[in-house]
Amino acid sequence: MSHALRITVPLLLILYGIASVGGLKVPFRPKDILPALPRQVAWPLLNSFHNAVDLLPLFVGAPGVNNSADWKGACFYKNDAWMEFTTSNGSELGGGVLHIKTSKAHSWTCMDLYVFVTPYRVTWDYYFISRDHTLKIEEWEGAEELEYVKKNGMSIFLMPSGMLGTLLALWDILPLFSNTGWGQSANIAFLKKHMQASFEHRPKPWVSNINQSDIHSGDFLAISKIRGRWGGFETLEKWVTGAYAGHTAVCLRDAEGKLWVGESGHENEKGEDVIAVIPWEEWLDEQQKDVSNPHVALLPLHSDLRAKFNATAAWAYVLDMSGKPYGYHNMIFSWIDTLTDNYPPPLDSHLVVSVMTIWNRMQPDYAANMWNEALNKRLGTNDLDLPSILIETEERGLSFDQLLTIPEKDDWFYSDGKSTTCIAFILEMYKEAGLFDPISSSIQVTEFTIRDAYMLRFFDDNITNLPSWCNENDEETSDQF
Repeated sequence: MSHALRITVPLLLILYGIASVGGLKVPFRPKDILPALPRQVAWPLLNSFHNAVDLLPLFVGAPGVNNSADWKGACFYKNDAWMEFTTSNGSELGGGVLHIKTSKAHSWTCMDLYVFVTPYRVTWDYYFISRDHTLKIEEWEGAEELEYVKKNGMSIFLMPSGMLGTLLALWDILPLFSNTGWGQSANIAFLKKHMQASFEHRPKPWVSNINQSDIHSGDFLAISKIRGRWGGFETLEKWVTGAYAGHTAVCLRDAEGKLWVGESGHENEKGEDVIAVIPWEEWLDEQQKDVSNPHVALLPLHSDLRAKFNATAAWAYVLDMSGKPYGYHNMIFSWIDTLTDNYPPPLDSHLVVSVMTIWNRMQPDYAANMWNEALNKRLGTNDLDLPSILIETEERGLSFDQLLTIPEKDDWFYSDGKSTTCIAFILEMYKEAGLFDPISSSIQVTEFTIRDAYMLRFFDDNITNLPSWCNENDEETSDQF
C-alpha cells in the first residue's frame, strides 16, 4: 500500500466516526468525496455503503390543496413541501408551484435527488443548498390532472442514496443482467443478502444422467436462472414474490409414451413468448445450451395424485392453449394480495404506481399490455389508460393499493385471450386433470405465485421415492450450485 493510501484510509474512518455523532455537522462525509479519491480506496468503501435496493425511490409525501408534507431526507434532515395553485399565466386551468424547503444538511457537500410524479407527468430535480426551492408547473395537462393533484397531491419520491448512491446502486444492479461470471456472482450475492438464500455446491457432472422412464405426466419442473437478461429479471421476481424459482414447466406423456414438456413463456421462431408443447429431448437440449445457466429441479407428483391425474383432460387443455401468448396481463398481480404485507421494503403501492406512470409515458403499448387491461378488468371498464384508471378509482372511493389487491379471475378474457403465466398454465392444467377436486371450482390459479405452487402438497417429499439419479454424489462437494 502506498504512503498516500496508508494516510487516506484511517482519515476516512476517523471522519466517518465523527460524522456519525448525532447532531454534528461536518464539512463533508466520506461518501460525499470518495469519487475524488484513488479507485482502490473509493470503490470498496462505496460498495459497502450502497446496494441495488438503494436504486428504489422512497415515497415521502404528496402535497395538494389541503395537505403539506414533511420528511427526513438523505442529505437534508428537515424538509417541508406544499403546493401553490396559480392562475396568472393566462391559462384557463392555470399552473402550480411546488415549494420545497430544505434545511439541516448533514454535511456541506451532500445533495438530495427527487422524482415528482402525477398520472400525467414525471420530472426530477436535485438540491444541495439549504433554502426554499420551487418546481414550476406552467400549465396542467388538463382538468383531470388538476383535479387529481387537488385531491391526491403530487407524489414526491426521494432517491434515498442521493445522486452518488443512485449511480452506485445502478452499478450494483446492472451486473444482475450480465451474462458473465460477474453477473452470476452479482445475482447470488443479491439473493443471499435480500432473501437469505443459501447456495449449496454441487458435484460434477452438473447435468444428471436422467432416465426418462422415471418422469411421468404432471411432474413439475422448477427453473432458476442466475445470470443474463432473464437471470436478472428472475432475481428481482424472486425478491418481490419470495420464490426460489423464476420459471416453471410441466411434463406430459402422450398415448404412445413419448415424453413432452408444456411451457408458457417458450420463445418461438419470431421471438414471441408463447405457450408451447415440445419434445423432452428438444426442451432439455435448450436448457443445456442456454447461456443464462438455468438450474432445473424436478418435482415428481405424489403417487396418490399421479393415480388421479386425468391425462386425457390435461392434453386437451394443453393442446387448446398451444400457440397462445404468455400471460403478461396478470403477471404482476398474483403476488399482491394485501394492502401492505406483500411488499419487501422499500417497495409499496406508491412506488408501484409511480413505476407504472413512468412506463406509461415511455412505453404506452408496453404499459397497456402489462397492467392497463388487468386494471380495467378490476374496475369493470374498457380501454381506460392509466391516468383515467387512477381517476376512476378515486371517484369510486377506492385507493390504488385496494385496486391492486382485487383478485384475478381465471375466466377473464383479454384482448388476446386468457392470460396465463407459466405457473397459471400448469395449475389450470392440474385443475383440468382433476388434481384440485373436489374444491376445483373455488380455485383461482391466476392468483398463485411460483412459490405458492411448489408449496402445494402435490409433490412427493419422501426422498427414498426419488429416482436413484437424483441422489447420486449427494455427499460430495464441488464449485457449482
